[in-house]
Amino acid sequence: MGRNAGEEGHGFDADTLALVRDLRRRRVPIRDGAVAHRPIYVALAVTAEGRREILGLWAGDGGEGAKHWLHILTEIKNRGVSDVLMLVCDGLKGLPEAVETIWPRTIVQTCGVHLLRNSFRYAARQDRDKIARLLKPVYTAPTEAAALDRFAEFADAWGRRYPAIVKLWENAREEFAPFLRFDTEIGRIVCTTNAIESVNARIRRAVKARGHFPTEQAALKCVYMAIMSLDPTGKGQARWTTRWKTTLNAFDGRLSAVRH
Repeated sequence: MGRNAGEEGHGFDADTLALVRDLRRRRVPIRDGAVAHRPIYVALAVTAEGRREILGLWAGDGGEGAKHWLHILTEIKNRGVSDVLMLVCDGLKGLPEAVETIWPRTIVQTCGVHLLRNSFRYAARQDRDKIARLLKPVYTAPTEAAALDRFAEFADAWGRRYPAIVKLWENAREEFAPFLRFDTEIGRIVCTTNAIESVNARIRRAVKARGHFPTEQAALKCVYMAIMSLDPTGKGQARWTTRWKTTLNAFDGRLSAVRH
């Protein structure tokens, strides 16, 4: 089981409510006898006040399931996160079931861009641009009905050649569709990868500079320090808060319940 680093002992105000913008893995080379690329998971959240928070970092072995995520989410709740409005993730096995146990009202949303990247695993390189052009209207559709229409067009065009891609998106529908219930602008903000990609870029640079790490704890410390160096002037935080106000207001009923 992975361990939390950097955030140990860090609690949140009582009844903190968050929208977990991303819970995503990043593979890091760690020497454990032989060098192996181990996943480190980063939970990036938006609080009810619009603040950006890193809820924690955890190292895993790649075989994480519902029991592992139940432990992680229980830890986050015990540190003061009383509710989570929505959790955006990249298809982590067992995570939706664990979330339902800890926060039954949480909406679990699979990242559309992540689904697109996973689709490329089943596609020939020369077809990827064509597939991306047809799938983009699916995850940027204004409504669920429109998304289904665009997906039907994709399936008609590519389903015979790439049935695994069609199956991938069909299996992810329950966790992919929630953002389509919101206004288009809100859906775009929720599903954009800009925030987590900037974090990932900083982590990539820090990891590349080190090559590999002698221990799991050394890797976690490096990632933690890279994240803590983000936005030294605080200007990014101000832009972040402004950007998320409209999205948070879409959950006004639950926000009001926490605030009172």
